[in-house]
Amino acid sequence: MKTIEINSLTLAYLGDSIYESYIREYLIKTGLSHVKDLQEKSLEYVSAKSQAKILKDLLDKNSFTFEELEIIKRARNTKSKSHPKSCDIITYRNATSLETLFGYLKLENKIERIEEIIKQILI
Repeated sequence: MKTIEINSLTLAYLGDSIYESYIREYLIKTGLSHVKDLQEKSLEYVSAKSQAKILKDLLDKNSFTFEELEIIKRARNTKSKSHPKSCDIITYRNATSLETLFGYLKLENKIERIEEIIKQILI
């Protein structure tokens, strides 16, 4: 099966873990060592609201290729039956779009590209 044919929410499922792993590694390398502190700081990057804002910032900077924009748009338009109570559906879809992109890039073995995007997020 081609990666592009995989359901966006399935890609987001993978992308969520990829993204969160990079964020956790970054936070640990900053010197934080208490789990409570790590968890609180991670919310600046991994909550739906944070991810939606990050996506908007990256879009404003024209940080994505045409192919990546297509993945993001497809994911944003994917219908899901539910979303967290902590955010509205638009925020959730934008956050999921970012996760979908990371899942897609991982399955396409574009690790360098994942790392480029992560660097932009962490600047």
